[in-house]
Amino acid sequence: MSLIRWDPFADMAQLREQVNRLFEQSLTHAGNEPMTTRAWAPAVDIHETDAAIVLEMEVPGVTPEEIDIQLVGDTLTVKGARTLAREEEGSAAKHYVRIERAYGAFQRSFTLGIPVEQGGVRASYQHGVLEITLPKAESVKPKQVKVEVQTEPERELDAK
Repeated sequence: MSLIRWDPFADMAQLREQVNRLFEQSLTHAGNEPMTTRAWAPAVDIHETDAAIVLEMEVPGVTPEEIDIQLVGDTLTVKGARTLAREEEGSAAKHYVRIERAYGAFQRSFTLGIPVEQGGVRASYQHGVLEITLPKAESVKPKQVKVEVQTEPERELDAK
C-alpha cells in the first residue's frame, strides 16, 4: 500500500473552480443568453475639506439625465441606471459572446453625519465620474479665533 499525500491547496483550488462555475451558470438564463440586468453598486470615494464634503462616484455609461440625487436631512441618496444598448436584428445586430460589465438600476445612500447647506449642493459629471459637492453648514465649519494679548496697565508711581 502506497502513501498518498494530501494537498489542501489543490482541494481549495478545485472548490474555487466549482463555485466560479456555479456563479457563472446562475448569472445566465434561457440557455446561453447572458443576464444583463443584475444589481450593481458604483464605486464611491468620499473626502472632506474645511468647507465641504465631496463624493466622487464612478458611473461610466450612465447619462446625467439618468441620475437622481436626493438629500433628505443628512442622508444623501444617488439613484440611476445603466442599460445595455442592443441594436436591432439584421446585419448590424450585436451578438455578445461575453458580458462582464454590470447593467441595471443602482441606488446608494450615505449618512453624512453633519449638517450641510442644501441650497449650495452642486453636482458635475465628467469622464464617467459624478462629483457631488455638499457645502458644510456654517455652524460646523472650522472658525479661527484671534487671540488678543492684553498688557498690564502701567502702574502709576506714587511720588513721595
